[in-house]
Amino acid sequence: MDATRLVKRIGMLVPSSNTVAEPVTAAMLADVPSVTLHIARFRVTRLDTSAQALAQFQAEHLLLAADMLNDARMDSICLNATAACYTGMHHDRALVAALQARRIQADTAMLALLELLGRLGARRIGLVTPFLRDVQDATIRVLAEEGMEVVAERHLNDPGNFSFARFTERQVEALTREVAAAPGVQAVAIISTNLRGARPAAKVEAETGLPVLDSCATALWGALRRAGVDPAAVRGWGRLFALEQG
Repeated sequence: MDATRLVKRIGMLVPSSNTVAEPVTAAMLADVPSVTLHIARFRVTRLDTSAQALAQFQAEHLLLAADMLNDARMDSICLNATAACYTGMHHDRALVAALQARRIQADTAMLALLELLGRLGARRIGLVTPFLRDVQDATIRVLAEEGMEVVAERHLNDPGNFSFARFTERQVEALTREVAAAPGVQAVAIISTNLRGARPAAKVEAETGLPVLDSCATALWGALRRAGVDPAAVRGWGRLFALEQG
């Protein structure tokens, strides 16, 4: 028997300075032995709107990392990063198209987030990020371009990217509760895969009944679906994994 056929392999493209995405994704997959996680990194050391920072997310860097991942014959590859939330979603769509041209099943944390919000019928959202003010403003504009109205927001005004991980789950949970309590909010999005948002998202969602989507969780949801794995195999990390597949 070929042992490589006994599991599905999902690949994640992760910023080099990110210390949250890999361990939290592994934790979400801890009880899913039929899926193995594989990581490739690309260099990211800062998050702002400068030309130098934006150049870190050029497609050539991402495709090089993806090609190396795919030497191990991934069943899907997902960009576990959220820069398109402020640079424009066309970047993520172009990356997915380029990977599909390589015959790689692909998704991104942000594209999966938008798909999930659409499935939930949520257009008025609360937004939690660790971003600087200018990055937050750009994120709100990009979300508006995608049909989302941010009716409540909190941001930690941190230049990142490594430093995003310094904020505790308790801090993220507090911000999430604040935006969830705002009038008219239909769902909350916690955006940044180096912010400790996955557990707070599941906790606040369970207690309030309001959908709360963390970008590390949406990345995994997208990767599993592209690999042909039912996301319902992941339990205890939020209702997104239990949504009926379309």
